[in-house]
Amino acid sequence: MYFYGCLMAGQLLIQGGTILRDGSAELADILVSEGRIKRIGSGIQPEGGCTVIDARGLLVTAGFTDIHVHLREPGNPEKETLRTGTLAAARGGYTTVCAMPNLSPVPDSPEHLAAEARIIARDAVVRVLPYASITLGRKGLEPVDMEALKPLCVAFSDDGSGVQDDAVMLGAMRRAAALDVIITAHCEDNSLLRGGYIHDGKYCAEHGHRGICSESEWGQIRRDLQLCESAGCRYHVCHISTAESVELIRNAKRRGVRVTCETAPHYLLLCDEQLQEDGRFKMNPPIRSASDRDALLEGLLDGTIDAIATDHAPHTAEQKSRGLEGSAMGVTGLEAAFPVLYTGLVLGGKLSLGKLVDLLTDSPRRVMRIEGGLCEGASADITLIDLEEEFTIRGEDFLSKGHSTPFEGMRVRGRVKRTLYGGETVWEDR
Repeated sequence: MYFYGCLMAGQLLIQGGTILRDGSAELADILVSEGRIKRIGSGIQPEGGCTVIDARGLLVTAGFTDIHVHLREPGNPEKETLRTGTLAAARGGYTTVCAMPNLSPVPDSPEHLAAEARIIARDAVVRVLPYASITLGRKGLEPVDMEALKPLCVAFSDDGSGVQDDAVMLGAMRRAAALDVIITAHCEDNSLLRGGYIHDGKYCAEHGHRGICSESEWGQIRRDLQLCESAGCRYHVCHISTAESVELIRNAKRRGVRVTCETAPHYLLLCDEQLQEDGRFKMNPPIRSASDRDALLEGLLDGTIDAIATDHAPHTAEQKSRGLEGSAMGVTGLEAAFPVLYTGLVLGGKLSLGKLVDLLTDSPRRVMRIEGGLCEGASADITLIDLEEEFTIRGEDFLSKGHSTPFEGMRVRGRVKRTLYGGETVWEDR
């Protein structure tokens, strides 16, 4: 049985859980008062009127942060709403999500961002930090008024499309540098797409599909890194999927370019040889080759890749039912992310548990300069996980309106048992 909604108020003691500190696991109690972490230690005893959560046998982490989600409101509530999307986030262990600007109206003005903010305030059950667009209408032609939008957004992105014009992107980067804001780029060269919709690789060739070449991603990353180096701005690359992208960003970091990047679970765990004639395998950028997947894992291990984001992008069942060619781009990601990553990477011996937790918590917060963490004085945004519980990923069970996942039917371990936001339970798996 599942619960979602506020449950706790006043003092709260999370007792006997396992936390990760300095790379080691230790048993600890966490005392929460007035929505903040008051004390972390051992042997903390409940005071009068204190609610106690028994966390014995559970991993206790800071709430996860996803810096790349699509919540579809305002504009497409048939795909997702702020309510369903943030409930899905809470169920997945996320307490902070950054909402991309593929909306109607596009958040390219204070008035349009205010419309989104009203829905967030009314319906969200976790923290939602909205992006503003880089250009008016996300059309890649005219820059937004970044100074007016800066106090209202987490960063600037035209996600869903790359800014094609070099001069427009350079101008945006120079303005971003002056204002100390972050440019978050979906990198895609439209001239190289040629009607493609899956990776231009083995499966594409064998099954007669039209492919998307890797250069459509890494070519624009290469351009942006040159522009960023010139402008001196903070620059973040969305959902990288190719080996060349990893190497370009690795070398740029060595040169001191102010660049960060993310990848997504499906690029780390799948490759194009696993594709099926099903819309749940269609997203942008596409699932790439096995060698690309391996290069992404190397990028995680050496620090080139800063965060794992889900690129949660729900669509209606009908929009995902048209096969690889006809289905909409995008899959649902928030509710499956931790268990598939824990099962595939940690239990698979490719990544430590501490590294995975950092990639889902502290590291994405550092990228977007979001306060928090599992530390005294921080907001009590906390996730409790049973690492031993085994279950099967089934999209039909998701709280999100989008049920399309490439991990459908995967047997996994690691179920989120409770999520607290500001000391309040917003998700519990009873």
